[in-house]
Amino acid sequence: MNARQQFESSTDRAEQSLGSIAVELPGATAVFRQLKLDFCCHGNVSLRQAAQDKNLDLNALLCQLAALERPSEVPTDVTPSALIDHILSRYHEVHRTQLPELIRMAHRVETVHQNNPNVPAGLADLLEEMHQELLGHMQKEEMVLFPMLKAGGHPMASQPIGMMRSEHIDHGAALDQVNALTNDATPPQGACNTWRALYTGIAQFTDDLINHIHLENNVLFPMFEAAPAPAPQSTGCGGGGGGCGCQ
Repeated sequence: MNARQQFESSTDRAEQSLGSIAVELPGATAVFRQLKLDFCCHGNVSLRQAAQDKNLDLNALLCQLAALERPSEVPTDVTPSALIDHILSRYHEVHRTQLPELIRMAHRVETVHQNNPNVPAGLADLLEEMHQELLGHMQKEEMVLFPMLKAGGHPMASQPIGMMRSEHIDHGAALDQVNALTNDATPPQGACNTWRALYTGIAQFTDDLINHIHLENNVLFPMFEAAPAPAPQSTGCGGGGGGCGCQ
């Protein structure tokens, strides 16, 4: 993005309502909550007006929001070390910040809308469980596996890699539960801004975790896993000695 495009984007964002930003930009709710900007009941106020009313620095606020727009491009220099650094900054750090806010919003929605038949009952507990599992998973990668891979690999690397692959399957199963509870992160008609923002964040988290797992399973780990031994050549498709003449 060039300087002119960046300026125009910031100008557009300043004129957006708090509610629309909260719904469209995952993580914005945490910024607004920290600054005591009411995006739910007074979500129709523009960001510019809200900053003015609270005597906040609009440019600093725009910078905070711009930092939430995270690209997902894989580095062009796909060395193991560069890829690991990308995974750490783009996914590990992001999961650690996005999940606590999603959990907070899920608790809020479940409490305020407990009589709504569409409320995702149990979502906050499920997200808390996923949060704890992800924290443990990422710590094992950061303390054991990733340093091993950055050092060039190790004959024993296949064991922690296998463990990480197994845990990735568990993460995928948990995502299926989240999608079932939230109707694939589709808010019901008439949902408040907090509910809609929660589901926007859920969709972002789902995409992030899927991309995170993909990069590890399909790009990083195969760099250190032994290629499977070629299958023995058969003399024919029937397994007999002389071939079956099907060619």
